[in-house]
Formats: sequence, C-alpha cells, structure tokens
Amino acid sequence: MDAKIFPEVKEEAMPNEKILSEKKAIVEALTERFQNASAGVFVDYRGITVAEDTQLRRELVASEVEYSVVKNTLTRFALEKAGIEGLNDVLNGTTSLATSAGDPIAPIRIINDYSKKLGDRFNIKAAFMDGKVLAANEIEEIAALPGKDALYAKVLGTMLAPITSLAVVLGQIVEKNGGSIESAATEEAAPAEEAPAAE
Repeated sequence: MDAKIFPEVKEEAMPNEKILSEKKAIVEALTERFQNASAGVFVDYRGITVAEDTQLRRELVASEVEYSVVKNTLTRFALEKAGIEGLNDVLNGTTSLATSAGDPIAPIRIINDYSKKLGDRFNIKAAFMDGKVLAANEIEEIAALPGKDALYAKVLGTMLAPITSLAVVLGQIVEKNGGSIESAATEEAAPAEEAPAAE
C-alpha cells in the first residue's frame, strides 16, 4: 500500500503501535507489582475528595504502600499473568490499587480505616495476600491487626511466655526447697569436685 496515496493509513498505524506498546508496558509493570506484593487492596474511589486523597496517599507513602488508579482491562491481563485468580468480577467502574511489597497488613489496615471513615464514597472491592483472594471477614480481621513490627513483638511475646512461666515455676520450686534461683544457678555452674584417682 502506497503511503503517498493513503497517507492517513500511515498516520493512524503509528499512534496505534505506540498505544499498544504503552499498554504492554503498563501490563508488565502491573504484573511485576502483583508478583512482588505481599498484599494488595482494590478500591472504588469515586467519592473521595482531592484533600482526602492527598491525606490518604501521604499515609500510604509513610507506610511504604504503593497506590495508584488502574485501568480494569489492563489489570485483568496483569492478574492473569501473575497467576492471581478470582478478581475479574470486581474490576469495573473506578478502580485504584494499594499494594505493599513489605508489610502485608499496612495497605489493608489503612484502606479499611478510610473506607469506614468515608462510607459509601470509598469502598473496598477486594483484597489479596500472598496471591490469595481474601474473604470480607478476613479483610476485617487483618485490618484489626497491629502493624508488622507490633505483630512481630506480639508473636515474640507469645513465644517467650511459656519460657517465662517455666522460669517462675522453677524459681518457686527452688525457693520452696530452701534455696534461691541464684544459688541454684551458681551450683549448676560450679565444676564438680574431681574424684580421687584410683591407685
């Protein structure tokens, strides 16, 4: 086909190729984002004001959560490439996405707080963690958890509780037998007297 005879064909082909390339790049970036995410939340943001959006973004950035408006069709392709299933039904209307590669609780907790504050103007469509789509009650339970650091401290406290209890019980037994924890520890640490060598 001669470009001189059909100049409009050449002009239309160039932008289409450029648009396709841009869309492909967006899908690739989203796919990588899903693969690296420990958790993510899809939101219908249609009623949020500019001031509320600014405040939300500031809070998300402080917690190292990536937040952006996404195109539903491109997001479907990216989810499929990332191997995350069961979210196609929520990808309609206005959609934004909050993901975290670090703390999995942060995006769910922050978005859930804003959803409660703003009501119908800002709704959670769906959430996922480690590639698994979460049920509504799971979202609520995770949102109620403290942040990652506080959660680690809580888990560590739970792990140390039995050891602490054992130490208390052992201390009571030693004291009941007329000794003390310190003396018991000293006796245990002291080397045993050597038996005389046999002649």
